[in-house]
Amino acid sequence: MPPVLGLIAGGSQFPHAVAAAARARGFRVVGVGFAPDTDPTVPECCDAFAWLRLGQLGRLVRFFQSQRVTHVSFVGPIHKPRALSLIPDWRATRLLLSLRQRGDDAILRAVRWEMEKEGWQVVGADFFLPQLLTPEGILTQTQPTPRQWEDIHFGWQVAESLGQFDIGQCVVVREGIVLAVEAIEGTDATLARAAALGGKGAVVIKRCKPTQDRALDLPSVGLTTVQGIAAMGGSCLAVEAGGSFFFDLEASIQFATAHGIALVGYTEMPSAASPPYSPRKRSSSS
Repeated sequence: MPPVLGLIAGGSQFPHAVAAAARARGFRVVGVGFAPDTDPTVPECCDAFAWLRLGQLGRLVRFFQSQRVTHVSFVGPIHKPRALSLIPDWRATRLLLSLRQRGDDAILRAVRWEMEKEGWQVVGADFFLPQLLTPEGILTQTQPTPRQWEDIHFGWQVAESLGQFDIGQCVVVREGIVLAVEAIEGTDATLARAAALGGKGAVVIKRCKPTQDRALDLPSVGLTTVQGIAAMGGSCLAVEAGGSFFFDLEASIQFATAHGIALVGYTEMPSAASPPYSPRKRSSSS
């Protein structure tokens, strides 16, 4: 029998891409989705599909059991403010009551444990689409200035500190001043708030939280993110190399180049006293 992927589909077209890649590797794909977050066409790329409401953990498990799932992948965002009004079923209620903290990471890790109790292997979307991970280095012809490198490193540390409290994943910095941090509203709204607070020349940093389960929720950016940075007059985007997804990378590079924005696949500097970070420059032919 072929392996069976249980696709827990959030928003965007990402579930389509993961389903196609899984099928190409010989998986049968069954999915669940949540209106209105999940694209209504996602069922078309699945062999079987069920619409659920947020909080129906027991029904999700029973559906996957009936489909003989072997692997599970969480793909695509869920609108977090709407998740505050979820109505949990008995299994989800029991899970929530067992948690000391109820941030994103804590809840996702607990759901993962429930999946693994059923004998299912939880895999990240990068298991099927590793080519979407952000490459390391300066991705644009436009290079960060020394001041921007300082802001990148500072913002990286701020994001790490906040991430320990399950807050993140985006920080906006300008000349050593934090303009905005991402909470429940998402990256796009964070950029809009930073713009209103004086975002011209700002540097945007996005990275994994220190305790984040990378099989469940990697940071993601794309052309829309870069367009948002241009709209606020921002100057640079640094995103974790190998630990984030970068969608529409080539289109993003072209747009960033046209608007004088530097894109960086960043890895952490050893210390604040280190010399200016100089990652591998991305080849123009890649």
